[in-house]
Amino acid sequence: MPQLKESELEVLRILWEQGPQKPAEIQEQFAWIIENGTLRSVLRGLVESGHATREKQGKAYFYRASASKRNMLSKMFRRMADVFTGGSPAELITQLVQAEKLSPDEIEQLRQIAQDEPKRPKKKQRK
Repeated sequence: MPQLKESELEVLRILWEQGPQKPAEIQEQFAWIIENGTLRSVLRGLVESGHATREKQGKAYFYRASASKRNMLSKMFRRMADVFTGGSPAELITQLVQAEKLSPDEIEQLRQIAQDEPKRPKKKQRK
């Protein structure tokens, strides 16, 4: 899976949060200033790669994320685990927790998730 660029991820974030949007609406919600031509190029790339779809409604085109947020997160997480820990999701989570300054509430939330999660069979480590 080719890595998505920061602008592509920003478009997907907006579409996941807001649903179908016209390019001007996407541009207004960008976390940084993006030129119209650049945004249209990003949108074209997302459609061509299958991460987004485009549908004409009246005179306007609306863009929608076709890749689910959960699926994209899972793929990116697996890629990070491969790169940083040789494929171990648990080790990646451990390293992230150790690297970040978590509040007591956040630590408690992680404990709760760990306790509530049903035990699953261990998967073999990918190489």
